[in-house]
Amino acid sequence: MQIISPNFILTPDKVLKNLSVAYDKTIQKIAPIDELIKEFPHAQITTLKENSLLMPGLINAHVHIEFSANKTELSYGDFMGWLYSVIENRDTLISGCDKECMTKAIDEMLACGITTFGAISSHGMDLQACANAPQNVVFFNELIGSQATMADALFSDFMARLDASKKVQREGFFPAVAIHSPYSVHPVLIKKALQIVKNEKLKLTAHFMESEAERNWLDNSDGDFKDFFEKLLKQNSSVSDSKEFLSHFDGYNTLLTHVVQADEEELSQIARHQHTVIHCPISNRLLGNKTLNIKELNKKNINWIVATDGLSSNYKLDLFEEMKMSLFMHADAPLLSFAQALIKGVTIHAAEALGINSGEIAEGKNADMLVLDLEKEPNEELAIHLILHRYNISKVYINGTLTKEN
Repeated sequence: MQIISPNFILTPDKVLKNLSVAYDKTIQKIAPIDELIKEFPHAQITTLKENSLLMPGLINAHVHIEFSANKTELSYGDFMGWLYSVIENRDTLISGCDKECMTKAIDEMLACGITTFGAISSHGMDLQACANAPQNVVFFNELIGSQATMADALFSDFMARLDASKKVQREGFFPAVAIHSPYSVHPVLIKKALQIVKNEKLKLTAHFMESEAERNWLDNSDGDFKDFFEKLLKQNSSVSDSKEFLSHFDGYNTLLTHVVQADEEELSQIARHQHTVIHCPISNRLLGNKTLNIKELNKKNINWIVATDGLSSNYKLDLFEEMKMSLFMHADAPLLSFAQALIKGVTIHAAEALGINSGEIAEGKNADMLVLDLEKEPNEELAIHLILHRYNISKVYINGTLTKEN
């Protein structure tokens, strides 16, 4: 048993003062230090310095570790330009990101306070790095392929990768499934994968309505994707439309990434089935896509969280940076309440979306915690200050273990 004694504790709705936390792998009790010492007399005590803040570890629900070699290889500013550059440089990027490269990306996330991440794995090359990561990992094996003639081979490859991830036996590693997108996965493949998801109760995610090209292709089999599919895949029409794609997930909570081009009917469908939207503001900006309409999500009571996407469409894997960009991009949002929502979007709401027992400093939750060194006693605008000022993260705890210390 351990006791940690900060000056302040960040909870979802308020800041607690002069309380301490007793924990092992989970948080056992939050109370005044004297009470905890009396109840746990043999506990090791860590007393933090003045103006220390204990807060939940951050959760990055959507990141592509396999593409962490990118820095200047890919083209930004336009989605189709970026996509063609990915195809052109795919082999170089994948071969250029070995286990050391992927481990570096994982370590950088840890340094930024990310104690859990959702890895979208296209090829399974990141499996070993994620299995060895100090963080909790939801490992989303991605299914992709729109050609019916290739369905059996593609599904066999997907199953091999999923089975390999199930063999990882360590605390905090959770095999899961990703359906790439409505334009890139044949409905036959989706139905087969979802049968496994539902039978085994796996977490599920998908990209949805990221670009105008996707919107036009799914609606009319036209637009910028027309040339792309005709030249590369010999396809002249979309394999499904957006509503059909969403209907596959009816009754099964799914994390949908981007959603910046979703229409009224699609948003209502997302709300009705209680899916979660993953907001990746930097990625959307770099690829020339729209900004997520969070006001509309809030109006429809759609859950939304924040993630970085991968280094193929970002310059760092830092949720504090991601929140800061979002804070400025949504200029019409009330500043304080939006900052508070962003913090929840990388802690408690992200934990709920991934189905993990963390995201909050509360009794019974996993002891995934950060210690931040504030400069003075926090006030009611703490959420804004946390996002703007990037305070030093002096300690990172994962499942009760001190994993990183500055």
